[in-house]
Amino acid sequence: MSRLTITLPPQPAQTAFNLRRWKEVLADTGLAKLAGRIETDRHGHILMSPPPAPHHGSYQLEIGYWLRQLMPHGRVLTECPLSTADGVRAADVAWASAECLRELGNRACFPRSPELCVEVLSPGDTEAEIQEKVRLYFDAGAQEVWLCDARGDLKFLTASTGRPLRQSRLCPAFPSRVELREP
Repeated sequence: MSRLTITLPPQPAQTAFNLRRWKEVLADTGLAKLAGRIETDRHGHILMSPPPAPHHGSYQLEIGYWLRQLMPHGRVLTECPLSTADGVRAADVAWASAECLRELGNRACFPRSPELCVEVLSPGDTEAEIQEKVRLYFDAGAQEVWLCDARGDLKFLTASTGRPLRQSRLCPAFPSRVELREP
């Protein structure tokens, strides 16, 4: 079986392209009216997905709440657009230190990843898609990527280890399970 090799442009060129293309996407009034998540691929093509189930947003909120409480010297961001080697991706939740925010500024799309990216998994996500997104976040500069499954269980990943950690290195006090509160 032959292997496919894809040659990607140098990271600075891809980032410049992603930021230009994202500006165009944001200026498109037709796209602004659509519900759901919009991302782009490395060619600038628009990738759309329907709005997630309500529990997805609930997990985003709970994770953001915990991060804000446990890591107050930074900012929690939801649906955070960032430039990757494969276009603009939106992390469900991200955390950026004050230093990182000063560097990244108040941009519509970050040219690199904040320190922490969290993905809340959806039922339709394949293992290959999840692994690809994890690799893209690490390649873009994330120090940790967390995965939250449908039960609220978290996996804490770093670029340096090939396996999940027992706890986050950036936020060791973060629980390994997020509970959704009953109304």
